[in-house]
Amino acid sequence: MTFAKIERRSLPGEVYDRVLGRLVSGSLSPGQALPSERALAEALGVSRPAVREAIGRMAHAGLVKVRQGGATTVSDFRRTGGLDILPHLLSPGGDIDLAVARSILEARLAIGPVVAGLAAERHGHTAAGTLEAAVAAIDADPDPVGRQRRALAFWEHVVDAADSVAFRLMFNSLRAAYEPALQALSAVMADEVNRVADYRALATAITAGHADTARSLAHDLLTHATQALLHAIDVLEGEHR
Repeated sequence: MTFAKIERRSLPGEVYDRVLGRLVSGSLSPGQALPSERALAEALGVSRPAVREAIGRMAHAGLVKVRQGGATTVSDFRRTGGLDILPHLLSPGGDIDLAVARSILEARLAIGPVVAGLAAERHGHTAAGTLEAAVAAIDADPDPVGRQRRALAFWEHVVDAADSVAFRLMFNSLRAAYEPALQALSAVMADEVNRVADYRALATAITAGHADTARSLAHDLLTHATQALLHAIDVLEGEHR
């Protein structure tokens, strides 16, 4: 097994990312033993404490099992991992994993309306100014990538109003996976982020406390880009068969 050396020294986060990349790409399989701390440190060109800290983080995240006096073995991340590894799964080798991209889109469409409904039921009435300002920012930004960022900010305020730590963490992970692809997605996302009137209607429903209307409007808003992206994925998957 070979590892490319890490340019910057003694950075546990980079060790974590490098080893995690091997896990999600399948180069390291569930049940397989990791190289020793010494071997990993030498292969990556970092210190053993950096490797030890990175492996500790991976064990805490459920990605590996550390046995005292024994080997550290790889866990099945699909059964033990959390949403924090989603960005790594989306592009494990630099190319987009279409199956993962599809699952992110499906999660986005499923979660968005639920979060909008919760926001209306809980703290929507206190978010009027914030949501109005977020919609105005979308409207005022002529740049397609900028509008996507403004739309993300709008949804961040909706998630805040929903007051759910679980949905907050889900949103954080989905955003982390989505943000690197903003430029590439600008054309297909344009139909959604240009629907300023729909964002405004959704903001109004949330601040008025109309949960059913908020859920319906959120679903309609998110459906357009989701269908376009899923169609693009279907085409790409057909080309790769």
